[in-house]
Amino acid sequence: MKRMTLISAALVAFLPAAAAAFSVVEATIPEMQAAMRDGRLTSRELVTQYLVRIAFYEGRINAVLGVNAAALAEAEALDAERAAGKVRGPLHGIPIALKDNIHADGMPTTAGALAFADLRPPYEATLTRNLRDAGAIIIAKTVLTELANWMAFDAPNNYSAVGGFSFNPYDPRRDPRPTGDGRGAMPTGSSSSGAGTAANFWAASVGTETSVSVIGPASFNMLVGLSPTRGRVSRHGVVPITADQDRPGPLVRTVTDAAILLGALEGAAPDANDPETKRCAPPPGRDYTAYLKADGLKGARLGVPRAWFVEPYRLPGREKPEGGGPADQTAMLKDAIAVLKAEGAIIVDPADIPTVTTQDHTRNIVAWERCFGPGGFRGKDDHCSYTIKYGMKRDFNAWLASLGTAAPVKTLTELRQWNKTHEAAGAMKYGQGQIDLADEPDLVTDKARYDTDRARDLRLVGPEGFDAVAKEHKLAAFVLIGSRGVNLLSKPGYPAITVPFGLVANGGDWPAGFEPKPMPMGITFAGAACTDARLIEIAYAFEQATMRRRPLEL
Repeated sequence: MKRMTLISAALVAFLPAAAAAFSVVEATIPEMQAAMRDGRLTSRELVTQYLVRIAFYEGRINAVLGVNAAALAEAEALDAERAAGKVRGPLHGIPIALKDNIHADGMPTTAGALAFADLRPPYEATLTRNLRDAGAIIIAKTVLTELANWMAFDAPNNYSAVGGFSFNPYDPRRDPRPTGDGRGAMPTGSSSSGAGTAANFWAASVGTETSVSVIGPASFNMLVGLSPTRGRVSRHGVVPITADQDRPGPLVRTVTDAAILLGALEGAAPDANDPETKRCAPPPGRDYTAYLKADGLKGARLGVPRAWFVEPYRLPGREKPEGGGPADQTAMLKDAIAVLKAEGAIIVDPADIPTVTTQDHTRNIVAWERCFGPGGFRGKDDHCSYTIKYGMKRDFNAWLASLGTAAPVKTLTELRQWNKTHEAAGAMKYGQGQIDLADEPDLVTDKARYDTDRARDLRLVGPEGFDAVAKEHKLAAFVLIGSRGVNLLSKPGYPAITVPFGLVANGGDWPAGFEPKPMPMGITFAGAACTDARLIEIAYAFEQATMRRRPLEL
């Protein structure tokens, strides 16, 4: 650690004096903009500092799948624009990283799969274009779980054939147990990576969520994660799992940065390539910073679902209670509720969800899970939802078709065969059970089953579930621990935002002599469709009242 500090100091000496005086470590987007506006910093110096950090610390964390070779040139061009009096938007000159399932001109988009290692899509993602229009520099692509965790049944989070294992920077050691396969000792939190943002490799990053892959990585990496309402940000140019649930969102260090980044990601007008972008009207000027109010919790009615979310609960047909969490996480929630009350929130506790507590299996949204794993194949899938299984084949094949001649394979079936042919090269270290499962449906004859299951998913989460409780108690949002329960809210694409709050035990059967470091955990606020701005308001007030984020000591 000391040696790294000395080397960093030596390299920073080569930077221009202005850049050396301004440190990117824990710097917010407004602080960077103020420094550039005042002439204390240039975008080129900003990019240089981030590249230096990547060079020093990437070997310990493995957060980067690729660096934009044109980043410095783009920064110089943006500096020239600023000098000429042109500022494109709130991200002018700010380095942003993208999860590597998001198209960006000039860089490969691999989704972590060997078959796509050299793929350069013929078009850019709408969200990437929106970022560039706001002045952002795409500095890098981040690691991810291969195909956003719809590749293998048991693949560890943030492992891919292209990138290998990524590590949580709050404890970047490998799992020391004899059965370890090289993965990290601390969870990274689902398929997006929060590691590089936590380690100050860039100002912010964009992840994607189908289930919990924005909220999870944010919670486990002491970040703010915002998963917007599905359709708030265009999915055009994002490698899909299923359009029914996919949504990109910010991974940042503060709620302020989340508000700025969301405004840049959201288009000024609906995207013709993504009809869902008509779902929610943006605030005036797409300015979510107007909702950064320190008193945003006063009078806010917040519900706390306890059964299964916080306390174990016996689901229909199950012998033992399931769900809940360790005592230290429950204590953390208690602490958070005390803060919320002190800030003027009205807490409804418990605010249990009827479609979680019902003993009718056909109406229980937890028992009625997605078809996943060996039990999700035809003949065994009466107990589960067909939605993602069907949606991936439909949408992944459509994405491949959109690539035209650039596509290395034309269908999911061809991808499965390509992986088998290249198994010796590491194409399927953990198998490919999930894409085998996704390739099973017939998109014509199984459409009726899909339609029925999709309607049930939406009904049980929405009108009969969370919406019913919110209406009964006039709730502005629900309060959750970390990413617990976010997978349910992802079905209709409801928004959620997590705020760093505490450290909890990284439990497990660890060998003698190994002391796992405490694990970050956030408090999450979730609401109904299109309530993103209100959630930002609530989250900002909570953040300002707590300020619990603990920066890394690299």
